[in-house]
Amino acid sequence: MRFPGHGHRRHPDDDIVIGPLDLSARVDEALAVQAVAFGLGADEVAVRRQIVLRHMTYPGARALGATVAGRLVGFVYGMPNDRTHWWSTVVEPYLRAQGHETWLDDSFVITELHVHPHHQNHGIGRSLITTITDGASEPRSILSAIDTDSPARGLYHSLGYQDLARQVLFPSAPKPYAVMGAPLPLRRR
Repeated sequence: MRFPGHGHRRHPDDDIVIGPLDLSARVDEALAVQAVAFGLGADEVAVRRQIVLRHMTYPGARALGATVAGRLVGFVYGMPNDRTHWWSTVVEPYLRAQGHETWLDDSFVITELHVHPHHQNHGIGRSLITTITDGASEPRSILSAIDTDSPARGLYHSLGYQDLARQVLFPSAPKPYAVMGAPLPLRRR
């Protein structure tokens, strides 16, 4: 999938290409995007590197990247949810308390979605998440996002994600998260 050049410059090298990403091979490049987009320090990146590499060994895990002239400017990855995975064990009591525990079954989890700030607000994040979920065999998708009124949460709401649980606390995370879910396929604008 291609996006014609965006921003102020119109040049063929500015075209955004979205396609499959060998995340294990490009993990450092992806985490550099995440570090800028999410404000991560070197220690957090080092921890996340091991997590990403482990996640990519899970059955059904897959990733997409957004590139400009071969340079990664955004990525998404996810996998079928497994209740034994760490994320599920943390969010399960919050979902159960809201009557939404069954969302942990038959769901595709969006584990990470990040776009470099210089390339945000051009539809790249929307295209990444809709393309990866279009390939899911599960009937719904779940994710977590910082529980604040943000452009990311606005995007998720516009795609049909609803809040399933709010004020979810992850160990070592400084801010609470919201767990969100949507039936697949996602809504298009």
